[in-house]
Amino acid sequence: MSSFFTAPGAQNKRKRPSATEGPKKRLATTKPSSKFASKAGPTKATAAPKKKAIERDESISGSDLDSDAGGGDVQDRSGSDGASDDSENEGETAAEKRLRLAQRYLEKTRKEVEIQDEYAFDAEEIDKDLLAERLQEDAAETKGKVYRRLTAELDFEKADNTQFRWNSGTVTSVAVCAPYVYTTTKDGYLTKWKLQDLPKDQWPQTTRKKPKKPPAPPKRRPERVCFVKSQPGKTKDKTFQGHTAAPLTVKASQDGKFVVTGGLDRRLVVHNAEDLKPLRAFTQHRDIVTGIAFRRGTNQIFSCSKDRTVKVFSLDELAYVETLFGHQDEILDVDALGQERCVSVGARDRTARYWKVPEESQLVFRGGGEGGAKKQKVPAGVNPASCAHEGSMDRVAMIDDEIFVTGSDNGDLALWSIQRKKALHVVPRAHGIEPALDPLQISADETPNPKDIPAPQPRGITALRTIPYSDVILSGSWDGCVRVWRLSQDKKKIEVVGVLGQPSSSSTPSPKESTNGDDTTETKSEQKQTHDLARGIINDIAVFERGDRGKDGLCIVAVTGKEMRLGRWKYMKEGRCGLVIFEVPKIPKTKKVNGHASDEEEE
Repeated sequence: MSSFFTAPGAQNKRKRPSATEGPKKRLATTKPSSKFASKAGPTKATAAPKKKAIERDESISGSDLDSDAGGGDVQDRSGSDGASDDSENEGETAAEKRLRLAQRYLEKTRKEVEIQDEYAFDAEEIDKDLLAERLQEDAAETKGKVYRRLTAELDFEKADNTQFRWNSGTVTSVAVCAPYVYTTTKDGYLTKWKLQDLPKDQWPQTTRKKPKKPPAPPKRRPERVCFVKSQPGKTKDKTFQGHTAAPLTVKASQDGKFVVTGGLDRRLVVHNAEDLKPLRAFTQHRDIVTGIAFRRGTNQIFSCSKDRTVKVFSLDELAYVETLFGHQDEILDVDALGQERCVSVGARDRTARYWKVPEESQLVFRGGGEGGAKKQKVPAGVNPASCAHEGSMDRVAMIDDEIFVTGSDNGDLALWSIQRKKALHVVPRAHGIEPALDPLQISADETPNPKDIPAPQPRGITALRTIPYSDVILSGSWDGCVRVWRLSQDKKKIEVVGVLGQPSSSSTPSPKESTNGDDTTETKSEQKQTHDLARGIINDIAVFERGDRGKDGLCIVAVTGKEMRLGRWKYMKEGRCGLVIFEVPKIPKTKKVNGHASDEEEE
């Protein structure tokens, strides 16, 4: 029996082709002549480079349909109509491949822009501008840089507001996956709401046609879809996958599949977004779960807890990944964007930590001290030391992959960059100062000593949110207002834009006007309406853009309550538990048509 090991050496010796004779093309691999040859390693006859052999085998692997015609040429088969894209582009260089993929992406983006821009004035020019803008935005988001200047496009002064209250405990957190809103309350409820759509004639439209009949007014209050409640009686049941205590924080995935909550029971519970049915409960945390952040565009989440750790989970596999250590005090908030990185704040260790998960490293940014209050003018009667001291860093939100903002209990709003260890800019007392206390409430003496009266304290920042990769920053406190801030052009300062929920001076009557004759009822009702916009402590803020890329404006959802989300050291007896929804319209753009400026809308 002849084999590789028993055959003479002359038969096994490979003949080299002559100079005039080219190398023969390989059609198929031959079977080994015996069981020993199948186990033998590569021989001299098969000592060709592996990469080329693999590519040649792949090119003919899908051409077995004409197996009866065994005399076919490899080149003819690879050039047939049924060949794959890989075989057609086998010989292209890396630069040619990049060019081909870029052309394919450009064509796909051009089709999307043409579909969205139905009512264009000058179709060719506008399509070019929209296409160039879309490509620039996609490239900027890939790099993780700020590329959108939304504050100049939004009219915050004309924002419409709707307040919705229900009989529940303090609302602690809110998450949005349009058109649904998810809220958690201190009495143990996770509730799913559906927001109403905007009326067609409320915001500027791209069409110039007037509607024949005005649409019906929209419903003001959101619709409750479903809810689940924590079950304290299931504490000892290890198979129970829901909450056994009140949830404190909630986040929703961008694909609308998952809703994740963390609460007092140290659990991180993953719910089905459609019916809020609990799917899995993670018990890796050893203390209260205080914050959750989704990695943008994925189902990977970061959770923080009072156990001083940040943990990473993957919802696609419903699995725990790893734990990040470093904070010296309880972690109160965490935020993340597209990259596998996150930012957390450590309360009274007064540090913000920027975690680079793949590199297993962290950057530490230390707050506290004087901040930026020393350079500012201190109002009369205010203790400068109390304004400058930072006791706890409570909130954090990322603007892009290198810039983030933090909010503290002393009212400071700080801007940070990973390029510097110190804050780029600090806005002291961002939400103002509490009114001075009545001396008779402090002391029982008929004439209290002014030195015994404490100085008015600033309002701490209880909610903080940004629109990723834009210049919009939103903050909340217990003054009942959502304040809007703007990132400066040089990305080094925070500038004031406006206030949502603040009563205007023109609509708020003076005490004298409210007691004069027949206007008493009207002025009191107006005064009540303007002052009741967002009464209570704003514990969280969520935001989403209406329409494609925000063409129909911005929707801001703030949740309020009588207490703070993590305690009762601040209690507002007159506070309200519920939602406040702000609809911010876009400022109409002007476009040049035949050399003249024309609005997109026709009033």
